[in-house]
Order: sequence, then structure tokens, then C-alpha cells
Amino acid sequence: MRVPQSWLSELVGELPSVEATGEAFVRVGFEVEEVHGPSEVTGPVVVGRVVEITELTEFKKPIRFCRVEVGEDEPRGIVCGARNFAPGDLVVVTLPGAVLPGGFAIAARTTYGRVSDGMIASARELGIGADHAGILVLPPGTAEPGADARPVLGLDDSVIELDVNPDSGYCFSLRGLAREMAAALDVDYSDPVARVAVPVADGEAWPVVVEEPERCPRFVARRVDGVDPARPAPWWMQQRLLASGMRPISLVVDVTNYVMLELGQPLHAFDAGRLAGPVVVRRAREGEQLTTLDDVTRTLDPDDLLVTDDSGPVALAGVMGGASTEIAGPGPDGTIDVLLEGAHWEPTGIARTARRHKLPSEASKRFERGVDPRLPPAAVERAAQLLVEHGGGTIAPGRTDVGAAPVPAVVRMPLNLPDRVAGVAYPPGATVRRLAQVGCRVELVTDDTGSPDVVATPPSWRPDLQQAADLVEEVLRLEGLDVIPSVLPAAPGGRGSTPAQRRRRAVSRALAEDGYVEVLPFPFVGPAVWDAFGLGPDDVRRRTVRVLNPLDAERAELATTLLPGLLDTLVRNRSRGAGDLALFHVGQVVLPHARPVEMPDPPVDRRPTDAQYAQIGAALPAQPL
Repeated sequence: MRVPQSWLSELVGELPSVEATGEAFVRVGFEVEEVHGPSEVTGPVVVGRVVEITELTEFKKPIRFCRVEVGEDEPRGIVCGARNFAPGDLVVVTLPGAVLPGGFAIAARTTYGRVSDGMIASARELGIGADHAGILVLPPGTAEPGADARPVLGLDDSVIELDVNPDSGYCFSLRGLAREMAAALDVDYSDPVARVAVPVADGEAWPVVVEEPERCPRFVARRVDGVDPARPAPWWMQQRLLASGMRPISLVVDVTNYVMLELGQPLHAFDAGRLAGPVVVRRAREGEQLTTLDDVTRTLDPDDLLVTDDSGPVALAGVMGGASTEIAGPGPDGTIDVLLEGAHWEPTGIARTARRHKLPSEASKRFERGVDPRLPPAAVERAAQLLVEHGGGTIAPGRTDVGAAPVPAVVRMPLNLPDRVAGVAYPPGATVRRLAQVGCRVELVTDDTGSPDVVATPPSWRPDLQQAADLVEEVLRLEGLDVIPSVLPAAPGGRGSTPAQRRRRAVSRALAEDGYVEVLPFPFVGPAVWDAFGLGPDDVRRRTVRVLNPLDAERAELATTLLPGLLDTLVRNRSRGAGDLALFHVGQVVLPHARPVEMPDPPVDRRPTDAQYAQIGAALPAQPL
């Protein structure tokens, strides 16, 4: 996740240097992958307006000679191979004397039979994005020709690149990261969701039926009519998208991507004029197909969740939209009607679909890690307001809101539990203050002995806070893991090796002195090995314990004898030309009971009862060593 420092500062106030900001992220548990300081571009970089384009057709590849106005008496002639701009467009021109990232110096030079007096630059060449498909075209009115492009492009801004933890889906947004930074710096935080006024719904925006409420707990839709798709997104929005690693595409797409980065809610925009009938959320049918926005026709699995209309599938839910309802060209009046979808999808289903179709997307990356279920109404409203402001649209009456956000479960823990776990006496009020910074609603109560307890209601964006240990982790993380002392407890005096340890070492030493080599073979076996051994169906060695998450699906059982592993090692060494072999292994085998006892799941916050201890002992297989 790329975080522009200027954007982050809007939510938490003035920030320290980019290095100190990165260190603050590290203190609260993030890994900083890279810090991108201000751009390395030096020298004259200005805004230019393309006046004239001459196609040079005598060369093998398409080349254009452009006359570009840069605020001087005469336009400059520049040779360019890109084709994504036209006369009248505003571009970024690096003049002779400029130096781009990587030490690439710009000078007037003769190429393709013309003198190129500068270069029209792309986002990647300027170091502000990864897009190199064409040159950077600025929206009309961004600046006048000849104006310094540095402030326009935000070249003095810094970007921090973070590796977001798998259980921190809320941090795939500026909203979540700003909350973490505010806690790290112990400053006030301004939630961008609080700035979005969500009016009371007046009817439905579009008929929606959710047939799989377990997989889609909430589906919100809002319609914006009369959007001009030809208008570009404002430059400040495109600049933030570029700094965040996204390529500006069109107004509607840029708005949905911007809201996703700002709030954390992935959105999808349908061309309302291409939808037929009500929207239905259902599972795919056997053999059903969908052409996604990347123009790939995909055969769907019955486990895939779809957004459909009367014509069939129109989106792979939470992963990617369909080509049949993507935002197309304008209608007869030059505008389109847009239906915005903001839904909450069950994470594991989205993860399965994305991996099944090898289709990772920015949306699936967020949904499979968990998105705030209370966010969809505010997110679609924010996107609708931006389309009205910058696309000339009108928000249609009504908002569809099917389902509801689940109610978070209350978590209770002793007030001093974080102190006991860390071995640190935190200042009074630290636990309550830190949990409030996370977003929890906190109450103080007393238990039966009169000791204080914390009763915390986790915020909707933190589904990972489910037990007391999770609350402890938050307090320790925000107070600083570096303040926890690294002091090992004093070891008690030893009593020497046990008789079993002495016997094991004596056997190992005797075998090694006699020329044997100790090996550590694979401890798992498959059922086929017993057939190869010729064991009868009732042989006790066939009664094994199966592993739930095996390293090798074909060998998923714990060994009841050491021979299979030793023979595998013998075969592997023989296949590599080793003929003089003497191997031994001292290890455990697992011999389950004929009538196994169920293993209990004792709590971790208190000592198991005597009955649970007895059941654990009865459930454990006999250990020969």
C-alpha cells in the first residue's frame, strides 16, 4: 500500500519527516517496504500545450513531430512516439537541462531527421507513477503553458510503501492508516467517513435481490444520472491515484478507485442503461460463463458468487466486473446513467474465487482481508457526490440497502491483563485510551471479586478483535513493543539428564561409533506404504492418525513405525550413487488407541479443570519413547 504523505497529513495534521513517519508506522507493527522521497527531477520541467502534430510516416514505427507551446515566443519542436494525446492537450515537457530519475539528462538532439528540443514525459519517466503506456496528459485548465510543473505534479511530495498485515484489511485505505498514524503519534484523528452526509433513503435506487445472504450480508446501490463520461477526473484526484500506484483511466473509474483508496470500500460502477431488470446476487450455475473487464471469457464454478441481471452474469462478485455492463460511450444526449454498487462480501468466498480464476484485483485484495460492513452507504454517497461535482450528474432519488452490518461481539478482559502479559506497569488509563484509539467503545465494570474489567465493543472495521488476547495485543502494540523488557527468567538448577535421555544418547553414540549415520526422515506416510510392506488389513500399524493440514497430500498420516522414513532415505541415497550406507534414526512414532478419545479444547485464559486434564491424557496416543 503506497501512502502519499500529503494525503495522510490531511487526516492527522502536520507530520514529521518522511523517515520519522515511516518509523512511526514501524512502531505500531507495520513493515515499511520503501520510502520514496521527493522526486529526483531537477532542471526546467514545465506545462506545455500541444499546438500541432505532424505524423512522420517514413519510419517503421509511428513517430510524431509535435509543436508544443511552453510559454516562450515560439513553440518548441519535440519528437514523440506516444499516441495518446491530440492538439490542444496539456502535457508535461522536460526542457534541455532537466535531469530525470536515474540520471537521464535531457538535451536538444537530432532524431528521426528532426531536432527534438526537449521531451514530453510519461508518469514513469517523471517518477510519479508506474504507467508508461503513454505520456502524461493533464486535464484542461490545470495550468497555463510555461508554468512550473513541479507543484502541479506534486514532485515535492513523499510516499511511504507499506506491507499491510493479512488481518489488517482496514489499513488498505488512507482512513485506516491515518487512524494508525494518529495512534502512533498520539494526535487527533479526523475520520473521512464523518464528512460524508448520508441522507435518509427515499425508496430504492434499483431493485436488488440477494439469494445468498451468508455470502453477501449487505448490498447498497445508488444511481447517478446524466454523468458526462468525457470529462476527466480533476488533476488533484489523478495525482493522488498516481502517487498511490494507480493509473487514471476515466472519470467514473477514477472516482471509484479514489473512494476505495480513501475509505477502503471497493465500489463497482455499472452502466445503468445496459442493465436489464433487477440485480440478483446468486451462485453461478454449472457451465455458466462471464466475460470480465479484462476481455477474458471465464467458465464459472458453482461456488462463485455473481451479480446478475435478466441477461445473466454481469460481475464476478467482489473480484471484477463484467464487460457487458462496463461504462461505455455516452448516450444520445452525451451523458450516461451510472449505478454504483457498494457491497459487503464474505471474505473466504472472495479469496476462493480470486484464486480459482487467477484473478487478483484491488477489490478482492481488500474483501478477502475484511472490509468495514458499515461503510457501503457512505462510500457510494461519497462517489455519487464526486460524480455530481466533476461529471455534471444528478443523484437519483432513492438508495437500495439490502441486508445489514453484523453486530460485533463484546469482549471482556481484566483491566490489568495487558500489564501482566507484557510485564510492564503501564500508566493509569493507558488500556482504555489505547482501545478507544483503535475505535472500541469501552466500559469499566467490576467482576465478582471487585477487580476492574474492561468491556470493549470492537468497531465494525476490526473483525479480528474477538477475544481478550486481541485487545491485549492492541494495547501492547500501540504502547510500543520496544518498551517491553527482553529479560529471560532465571533458570532453576538442573538435575542432569533423565534415565530416558541417557539411554537415548548411549544408543546414538554406540551406533555412530560403529559407523552408522543419523538421519531425520520425513515423519509422515501414505496408505500405500502398508500395501508395499504386505501388512494385513488388521495390522496395528495401519491404524494411523491423519493430519488435517498435511505438507504432502499423498503422505498425510503420522508414522506408526520408523521403517518407511528410513527406507525412503535409503532409496534416495542409492539413486544418487551411494552404495555403502548404514543409517539410523531415533524418533517418535504415533500409536493411536483402538477406541480414540476426543481431544478437548481447553480455554487459554485459565487453568484446565482436572476432568479436562484427564481427558487430554486419555486422548493422547501411547508414546514409546
